[in-house]
Amino acid sequence: MRVPEFATVYGVDFSGAKRAGRNIWIARLDVPARGRPRLVALDRLEALCGTAERAPCLAALVRMVNESESALWGFDCPFGLPLELFPPTATWADQFAFLGDYGDDAYRCGLECIERTKLMPPGPLRTALHCRRQTDRDAKAPFDAFHYRMIYQSFFGLRDLVQPLAATPGTAVLPFQYRKLPRAKRVLVESCPASVLKKHGLPHQNYKQPKGGPLSRVQKGVRHAILAELGIWVRIGDRHRRAMMRNPGGDALDAVLAAAGALRGFRAADHPAIARHPRFPREGHMYL
Repeated sequence: MRVPEFATVYGVDFSGAKRAGRNIWIARLDVPARGRPRLVALDRLEALCGTAERAPCLAALVRMVNESESALWGFDCPFGLPLELFPPTATWADQFAFLGDYGDDAYRCGLECIERTKLMPPGPLRTALHCRRQTDRDAKAPFDAFHYRMIYQSFFGLRDLVQPLAATPGTAVLPFQYRKLPRAKRVLVESCPASVLKKHGLPHQNYKQPKGGPLSRVQKGVRHAILAELGIWVRIGDRHRRAMMRNPGGDALDAVLAAAGALRGFRAADHPAIARHPRFPREGHMYL
């Protein structure tokens, strides 16, 4: 399988909130032929498109992806739902049809996922009310795709971002579209910052201040520890370091982790094995 090289890598810390542009951050890395990638841009989506409202922000993000060339995009949002929620013959495309039945009511969609989970037999991926994908378990993801803290991210990410991008010529969404990879101008993969941190033995708790305000001494220490390792992977200037330290929710830092994790994960992946896997091409795989 021919795998492309990338001149640019983007990391997106995604949000499905009503004012999603306020929480979505985008990191851009330039990738030289030799040496470390360099962080060259780190922006809040609201600042790039002039509004924080979800619909126009996600439409602008789709345009940004489709205008990019020789680019790898790492998104912090699920690209699929667990197979067990659907009939055995269901395809990835059937998941988009399922989401289309709920209008903008992501919460009701999440409740339906829970009701379907209750009908499942016990198994290693299932709890009482929730079901994980295989990649969620492998990557030790914090939540399943329809957890109440994830369902808006999953719902609007799949419906308003992944679905239109998967239909675009020159764009390959992995692991679902490996057939498009050899000629793709841009590639999208799923990347989870928390799982990137866990995989590389880095602290993955106590670095966020979601309610805003100054970071505690412990939170500052954790961020410094993460940035020390991240600086080995990526060249980061002082201005961008300050942005990551000053952003209370940690979204700016997560965007850079999504980019760096996606690049490392894509390069290290056994792509033929992922493409042949019985689950990954139908429910998703994290590249970490």
